[in-house]
Amino acid sequence: MKKRVAVLAFRGQRSCFLHALLNVVDLMERDAEVVMILEGESPGILKEITRTDDPLHDLYKKAKPSIGAVCLACSKMMGALDIAEKEGLPISSSLSGHVRLSDYLEKGYEFITF
Repeated sequence: MKKRVAVLAFRGQRSCFLHALLNVVDLMERDAEVVMILEGESPGILKEITRTDDPLHDLYKKAKPSIGAVCLACSKMMGALDIAEKEGLPISSSLSGHVRLSDYLEKGYEFITF
């Protein structure tokens, strides 16, 4: 059985998000079943990395297919909901406006948090 990994990006610092993206791409290349979840401050980074002139844009594009959930409440709070929607990212509000992490645990995902 493939390894199932959920990468939970929570912080809004670029350095933390860079490491989350790097690990998502690495896991994808190693044929793991990986899902990236944007919670907390991390959706705010979308305002930068979705721009083609941003240094993280190419890495974001590689990791984008693995983005499984962007928190509705947090993306609103960070002013990035419209960008997440424009990017076609899945918006989640299953836990009082946030992402229900227990859904991933029930499916056997291990969590890595950044």
